[in-house]
Amino acid sequence: MRSIRRLLPGVTSAPASRLGMVRLVVGGYTLWYLSRQRGKFRKLARTDASQFEPVGPVRVLEKPLPVPVADALIDATLASTALFALGAGHRVVGPVHSALLTWTLSYRNSWSMVFHSENTLVWHTLVLGACRATDAASLDALVSRRAPGGPHPRYGWPLQAMQAASAATYLLSGVAKLGGTSGLSWTSGGAMRRQVAIDRVRKDVFGSDRGATAAHALYPHRSLFTGFAVASLALELGAPLSLLHPKAGRLWALATFGMHWGIRVIMGIRFRYQLCGASFASWFSLDRLLTLLRGVR
Repeated sequence: MRSIRRLLPGVTSAPASRLGMVRLVVGGYTLWYLSRQRGKFRKLARTDASQFEPVGPVRVLEKPLPVPVADALIDATLASTALFALGAGHRVVGPVHSALLTWTLSYRNSWSMVFHSENTLVWHTLVLGACRATDAASLDALVSRRAPGGPHPRYGWPLQAMQAASAATYLLSGVAKLGGTSGLSWTSGGAMRRQVAIDRVRKDVFGSDRGATAAHALYPHRSLFTGFAVASLALELGAPLSLLHPKAGRLWALATFGMHWGIRVIMGIRFRYQLCGASFASWFSLDRLLTLLRGVR
């Protein structure tokens, strides 16, 4: 039992500035993303009601919201995102923003395909909205002028919770692959190769691709897809190992970041939250950036 306990991660301490920087990165990404998608969200809210299939918390609705209400909720989410990123009035803004973002993304997914890649962003926001993420690197801290003190578990557990949410997401993805029709034979790369080919043909036929990908060049090389399949499945099923030690977590985060860029290059699929690195911010000591900036001054 003692040897097992040594392997299990406990709640570690972290400086308030590290948590604050992660909030800033996640909030900043969300503000950028929602600002770019605002027009699309408004358009979806005006779609034929027969296309409405509520998911998540939106299942409380039997029919779509009136368009003015849907538009107001989108704009309210944008406003709360800006305050969340800046770290203003977090005791109220944090939970409100978490609720609004969860609703807005769920409402968007109720009109089209479900974008599972947004789940991690929602979970991360829920964690950040429920903790003291503005004790440093925020307007709240600037106004109060109170020093947060040294590293403390109150700033460590939210980072670990975000890491656990990410790990669970990838683990479920790996389990889903093994539970599919291919089973363990998915590691041969054949299923991935077919998926890449089908995606490429669809984009060629319908002209939906916005840029060239490496799919045509790589398709003849079967052994490459075997390597890609084994590596991706290892990263997904091995995601919980990233929680055992900070160095293991950083290595896993960097490798998974690279995997998403590989998907982008080969298939042109953009997992924006992961591609920009914001999804992996909790694994890194972003507070050191503040130290460097102070040194420059």
